[in-house]
Amino acid sequence: MKPEDAEPGTVRPGGRTARVRESVLRAAGDALAEHGFDGLDLADVARRAEVGKTTVYRRWSTPTGLIADLLHDMAEQSSPRTDTGSLAGDLRANARLVVTTLTDPRQGALFKSVIAAATCDPRTAEALHRFYAIRVKEWSGCVTDAVGRGELPAGTDPDEVIRAVSAPLYYRLLASGDPLDEAAADRAAEAAVAAARAGAYVR
Repeated sequence: MKPEDAEPGTVRPGGRTARVRESVLRAAGDALAEHGFDGLDLADVARRAEVGKTTVYRRWSTPTGLIADLLHDMAEQSSPRTDTGSLAGDLRANARLVVTTLTDPRQGALFKSVIAAATCDPRTAEALHRFYAIRVKEWSGCVTDAVGRGELPAGTDPDEVIRAVSAPLYYRLLASGDPLDEAAADRAAEAAVAAARAGAYVR
């Protein structure tokens, strides 16, 4: 199978192809942040990236294919988890990273657009789910380590603890409109730690 025939995001290109992909994904992120999913146009992305339209259409074919590859790239480029030596410190770092990302003018707008698109487009939803699965797994090791140190009960579900940290922060972003700040991040982390220690996430 040739790289251009593969599902976007499943083949890592090299050389000039890698540079083109980087330019196109950066342009797609900018376009999403500015205009949302409904305004994402492959010809506009090609113009922004200064590449030929046929290159973009041949590799990504549709806006949803482009979003899938963008999310795959974002998951790969995301910051690795922090290891502070304590569950409270690790989850606080995770929560603050989420807040930093969601309040960034470009990243926050981009995530809103992708999440909105995922509610009505199955392919975008699948790509979004894959993105978050990768990020949850990246951070779930801090819960596993905490269980090993005796900070949490045996059988605690690491993924559920990490999801519990970010859930109230995304609620603020998408539903309530309440402030997304460091205080909110720290409260979300503290609540997840307390619930985990009480056995709420034991399988």
